[in-house]
Amino acid sequence: MKKLFAIAITGLLMTSCVSNKKFAEMEDKYQSTQDELKTAEMKLSACEDDKKSIRESYESQIKTLQNTNAALLNTQGEIVTISKKGAENLERSLESMKEKDLQIKTMRDAINKKDSVTLALVTSLKGALDNVNDEDIEINVEKGVVFVSISDKLLFGSGQFKVTEDAKKVLAKVAKVVNDKKDFEFMVEGHTDDDPISRTNIEDNWDLSTKRATAVVRILQNDYNVEPARMTAAGRGEYKPVASNDTSAGKAKNRRTRIVVLPKLDQFFGMIEDGMKDAK
Repeated sequence: MKKLFAIAITGLLMTSCVSNKKFAEMEDKYQSTQDELKTAEMKLSACEDDKKSIRESYESQIKTLQNTNAALLNTQGEIVTISKKGAENLERSLESMKEKDLQIKTMRDAINKKDSVTLALVTSLKGALDNVNDEDIEINVEKGVVFVSISDKLLFGSGQFKVTEDAKKVLAKVAKVVNDKKDFEFMVEGHTDDDPISRTNIEDNWDLSTKRATAVVRILQNDYNVEPARMTAAGRGEYKPVASNDTSAGKAKNRRTRIVVLPKLDQFFGMIEDGMKDAK
């Protein structure tokens, strides 16, 4: 461009007469224009750099926002998934609690039913044996089990295992009650004091207690038609005392025959199973 300008000036000088002063002014103006052009180019370059920097910054921010948005969407999805799983777990827990409550209610109902039957049995026994001397017979309930304890002097002679005629009247009343209560089984236990015994037909207290329990079972079966499958005969000897053997009164309490009335466990669990079926 400078070359063209110089040629143009030379042409003017050749075709016309231009003063040195005018030429200097035109040259100064040209130089000024060049400086302004250079400044403008520098500003343009700076603007381009700023534009590039701003674009890169915006693009970085947009990318960050996009990543953030994607992360939020992913987190929202995870929250929804977690909430769904939480709801399902809660529902399962509630169902499990309902099932447990139902099982507890069913078992409680079965226990209440068994307790009602036990109470009816105790009431029947006490009513049947109401006229028997309180010192000779005792009825109590421990942990849902009914115990009928009959003294040795009522049932047997001293050191004997043959049931007395008076005792048979008592056993008849017991038999009538247990025959009416088919939901129970029972065990007849013979107990002695700790005085040693040795006779021709009795070896020791184990033997005596067992023979006495067996004698009672035979009377209940043979004379009063109690089903033998419901009964067990057991000798406990001197090893389950209820009083001290140091006194005559204590020894008298320990010489006893005890009838332990037990609910049939298979029927008890059957009540629970029936309750569970009815609840479904």
